[in-house]
This record gives sequence, structure tokens and C-alpha cells, in this order.
Amino acid sequence: MSSSKLSIWIEAARPQTLAAAIVPVLVGASLAFQSGLLNWPNTIVALACAMLIQIGTNFANDYFDFVKGSDTDERIGFRRATAAGLTTPKQMLNATIMTMTLAFFLGLYLVWSAGWIILIIGLLSLLFGILYTGGPFPLGYNGLGDLFVFIFFGIVAVMTTYYVNALEWSESSFWASLAVGALCVNILVVNNLRDVEQDKISGKKTLGVLFGENILKIEYTLMILLAYAIPPHFFVQFDYSIWIFLPILALPLAAYYVYRIWTEEDKKQLNPMLEKTSQFMVLFGLLFSIGIMLN
Repeated sequence: MSSSKLSIWIEAARPQTLAAAIVPVLVGASLAFQSGLLNWPNTIVALACAMLIQIGTNFANDYFDFVKGSDTDERIGFRRATAAGLTTPKQMLNATIMTMTLAFFLGLYLVWSAGWIILIIGLLSLLFGILYTGGPFPLGYNGLGDLFVFIFFGIVAVMTTYYVNALEWSESSFWASLAVGALCVNILVVNNLRDVEQDKISGKKTLGVLFGENILKIEYTLMILLAYAIPPHFFVQFDYSIWIFLPILALPLAAYYVYRIWTEEDKKQLNPMLEKTSQFMVLFGLLFSIGIMLN
């Protein structure tokens, strides 16, 4: 593969969204570390599977948004490979299938190591990654994209990462997953806020299309508040030390991004805001994970 073709596929994988795959595994693994149950091979495989599912979902979105007519010349978001003519629809569909298949076979190691429940969770994650924009009732086209992201990239990803390490479920991993899920949702919120006019035309019924842009701005704000409610919960309910408040170091940045979401009128400027929101998730996740491990 030439370097130009490789760059096209890297762009299509949308690395700016991979925080949604990396941070849940980081937080889940940090909880396992704090419990003295960290399993490095399982964590590494879980991270690889999460990234492959995220990339496969991005490829599926690229393909289905094109064939459904959502990606047009009016698009102001990041360039899509299929819509831009850089790949054919068949190539993108094949890439989706190959990436999801690789995630499945890699995940079989976790099934062998942690049990059959992981097979069920893995298959559901793959299925809903496709159903996000594909199938007869695509979640992202019917106002359910936010819920899907919160559940699968938050609750499921964090709790399952802890499980494949500890071989047991934990209450703390559930509460931690709420912060992660909230920040994952905000990446989607910025995406939907940017695309609300194009989505109206194409019939994509995101929350912004259904209820207006202010709902998305409120959602972004509430998700930040939810994320910041979790460290105090750990401090009070799980008797964590003061280190659990490390994410507060990033609070001024969070406040600034909320301000930008409410005041930015140029939708093109929401592209860098999406990247910044993703980067903020990484920063929060790192600080939160360090705070967990220092207990």
C-alpha cells in the first residue's frame, strides 16, 4: 500500500475519535491495578479490540452515511473518504467487515481467558457498531446515538475492561464508567451540533434535529457536570484519598469548552472543538486514572 493510500485509510479511521476507545480501557485497567488484579495481556487485547471496534464503526459510518445520502458537498465536518471519492463504497464496506472480523477473532482470546460472557458482550458491541448507521433502524438516525455511545463506549467498555482483568464485576467500575460515557457522548454532541443543518436535510434525526441546538448545548454541559460528579462520589462512597480529585486540574479547560459550545456561531470552528473535546476526554481520563491508582 502506498503512503498516499495509507494516509487515506488513517484519515478514514478518524484518529481524533479514538479517545472513545482508549480512555474506557485506561480507566477500567486503573481500577484493576488499584485492586491488585491488573492482567497486562488481557488489558492489551481489550485495548486492541476497543480500537478496532471504534475504527470499524467509523468505517461503517463512512459507508452508510454515503449510501444513505447524508454525506454531501455541503458537509462541513471532517472529510469522509467515500463521499470524497477517495475510496469506493465497496472498499469501505470491505474495510468495515475486515476490521470488525479482526476485532472478533482477537476478542476470542478474552473469551478463552475470561469466559463466555465476553463473547456475548463482544458480539453486541460489533452488532451495534454496525447498527449505529446501518440496518433498517439506524440508531444515529433516530435520536439514539447518544444513548448507544453512553452505554457501549462508557458503561460496557469500562466495566468489561475491569472484568477481563479481575474476572468479577465491580460497583466502582460502574460509577467510573458514567464519567467516561459522559465525555464520550460529548464528542458526538459536538459532531451533531456542527452537522445539525445538514442532518435536517438528509433526514438524520439526531437530538439536535429533533429538539434544537440548545438541547445539544445543555447536553454537553450536563455531561461535563456528570463527569465531575464522579470523583467526589469515589471520595465519599468508596473512601478514596484526595488524589481522586486530580481531574479538577482540568476544570478550567472544561469550563472554557462549555463556554465555546454555547457561544460559537461558526459551525466550521466546531471541527477543532471536536478534537479538543476528544483531547479533554484523554486528559480527564489520565488524571482520573492516576488518581485511582494512587489510592
